[in-house]
Amino acid sequence: MNQERVNAATGKSDQGELIKYEVKKYLRYWFWFLIIALIAISTAFIYLRYTPNIYKTASKIQILNKNKGIEMPSSAFVFSRSTINLENEIEVIKSLRISELVVRNLDLTMAFYEKGNVRTSEIAGFPFSLTKTIPNDSIKSHQSFKILIEDKGFEVYRGNSEKPIIFPNFSSYNVSHDLPFELEAGSLNSIKQYKGKTYIFRLSPVTAAAKNLKGSLAVSVLGRDSDLLQLSLSGESKQKSERILNEVISVFNIDGIVDRQEVSKRTIAFIDERFELLAGELDSIEGNKRDYKQDNNFFNVESDAALGISQRTEVENEVFAIESQILLSNMLAESLDIRHSNYQLLPANIGISSVKTNELISTYNTLIFERDNYLTSGGENNPMVRTLNEKLKDLAMNINNSLSVYKSQLQSTKNQLIKRNAKFSSQVSAIPAKEKIMRSIERQQAIKETLYLFLLQKREEAGINLAITEPSIKVVEYAISGGPPISPNRKNVYLMAFVVGFLVPFGVIYVSILLDTKVQGKKDVELRVPKITVLAELPKIKDENLVFADPTDRTTQAEAFRILSSNINYVLPSVSGKGKVVYITSTIKGEGKTYAGINLSLALASLNKKVLLIGADLRNPQIHNYTIPQLDKNEAGLSNYLYDDTFDWRKALIKGFPKHPDHDTLLSGPIPPNPAHLLTNGRFEQLVNDAKEVYDYIIVDTAPTILVTDTLLISGLADATLYMVRAGVTEKNLLDFSKNLSETGRLKNMAYVINGVGASRAYGYSYNYGYGYGYNSED
Repeated sequence: MNQERVNAATGKSDQGELIKYEVKKYLRYWFWFLIIALIAISTAFIYLRYTPNIYKTASKIQILNKNKGIEMPSSAFVFSRSTINLENEIEVIKSLRISELVVRNLDLTMAFYEKGNVRTSEIAGFPFSLTKTIPNDSIKSHQSFKILIEDKGFEVYRGNSEKPIIFPNFSSYNVSHDLPFELEAGSLNSIKQYKGKTYIFRLSPVTAAAKNLKGSLAVSVLGRDSDLLQLSLSGESKQKSERILNEVISVFNIDGIVDRQEVSKRTIAFIDERFELLAGELDSIEGNKRDYKQDNNFFNVESDAALGISQRTEVENEVFAIESQILLSNMLAESLDIRHSNYQLLPANIGISSVKTNELISTYNTLIFERDNYLTSGGENNPMVRTLNEKLKDLAMNINNSLSVYKSQLQSTKNQLIKRNAKFSSQVSAIPAKEKIMRSIERQQAIKETLYLFLLQKREEAGINLAITEPSIKVVEYAISGGPPISPNRKNVYLMAFVVGFLVPFGVIYVSILLDTKVQGKKDVELRVPKITVLAELPKIKDENLVFADPTDRTTQAEAFRILSSNINYVLPSVSGKGKVVYITSTIKGEGKTYAGINLSLALASLNKKVLLIGADLRNPQIHNYTIPQLDKNEAGLSNYLYDDTFDWRKALIKGFPKHPDHDTLLSGPIPPNPAHLLTNGRFEQLVNDAKEVYDYIIVDTAPTILVTDTLLISGLADATLYMVRAGVTEKNLLDFSKNLSETGRLKNMAYVINGVGASRAYGYSYNYGYGYGYNSED
């Protein structure tokens, strides 16, 4: 049965018990968890009470393709792939240039605050009129003004100045001052409800305000393949944040439109400049063409060639006609010579173009007819015939002269026509060269005209794009503020406070436990030395109650030692008829071995057992300090018996605890110079053997084992050895020393007793209810 109890006591805990053990280590500090949690939650409440609420305002926009217009769609458009670089657009939106434009448009160099009892909150504007009187560029540094609304008017403090500028009747227009703004109340009745309040007005340089806006503005992409951007801004004033976001969208949209229009404007300006140059060049080319035609009598290749050929043909025909006239004239002259001698008729109307000659020939033929008539009637000698012969002779001479003159005229005309023909021939032969030059001129003219028409078309396209410029963005959702503030987040703050309230004590306790090298309870011993039994845990008590002198004592201490006295029987061997020897020892001094030995002996004596308490710690005796009354440490005792063979130890027994009649005490006696020698001279063994015959239990208070060898020299006489471990004092690594003593057999039948375990350090085993069961509350 004893072995089973030992095995049960030394058995390893299962996983559930280990978890329960670890949890109970922290639960015994529940009060600190509660206190720190309450402090953390209270701190969170104060933080939420006096921290300004920050609201998030967001808007959504879609970036439109800048290439859309009257051009043909690209392949990216056909296959629905966006060509927009959203990262570039984000950088443009967050650029300092856009922020500065927003700051100037909304006059964000001004900030308005309302000062409360604890915190100062930003507001959208004051309940009275404030007009800034200086331009934004004149603000070179941050300025702050405190405005108080008093009974008679405004009081304005500049910066940290304590001297106010007073504006009576709630208006600054009639007061000379150097402030950069003017104040005026809307009406006296409306301003009365704000009397006693304090407002703060701050001015910031444009660059500083723009940098602040740039830093607080957040832009993100909505979706992986989306063209949508989300703009968000956090601030105390919802209205201000919404105005800023909407203005950012407007400025960015206008900036994109201006960029697109700028391309069209520059295109139109460039084309206009080229128009002037091309117009001059075309005028120059057309002038050169005109001059060339005038100088060369040239119209165009086809007409000039046709004209030259026709003129040449005409001249050749005229020459042929003249030559025909000359030939006819020669034939007529020859005919005149032959026929005149025979007075024959001349050929008439043979094609001669000379009218005079034709008239002379007609007259000549008429005279021939008349002569022939006279000749027929009167003969050769007829005077009329003779007269007519003379006339015919003169007329023939006239005809010859006329033909001669006519032929001279024809020859002259022929020569002129031949010259003209040569001129026309040279003109026709020069046409290819003139054509080449003219084509070069016309080519330059065609090039300039084509370029002019092309630029004119592009100018019209640019004009159309300028007139129908699309917005650069599409507003999907204008700025809207969320309901609850994003900062401070009440749920998160309280949750964080609760977590901190839990983690801080947990961390402190964990670190303290981690760094704690002392034994704190039974579990520490069982984990370090699982094979050695822990018989009992003795509670920590006050000094005045170290010894329960009354056998009927019902205190926690008395009950703890009664439990120990009961448990010790499970480790003692069953020896009938003789007393049992129990050694009380420890590793170092101060672990309570004397305290435990005295109270164990008293607990056994209270059970009507004869008990002898022997003070065997000859080097540092302490039992005399607990006796009633307290005795001197040099009282005769064990050392006298060991040293003096004639000394009877029975005579040295004392009744140190009067209410325990069955309890005897043998003090240590005077401190000897050689305790180890005395303990091994055989007389101590004789003492123990003699006491066994008289007493039921012999409790021996021995010396600490790690300091001296006294206990080990007499350890063989013990039936059981109670090894004291004091909670909060004994180092855990010292358990290895006692474990080695037990395993090597130098301490016989050893068991641990843990001393000084308080209710808060018993890891869940509370003596308040464990030992108080069945007794009155006052006990």
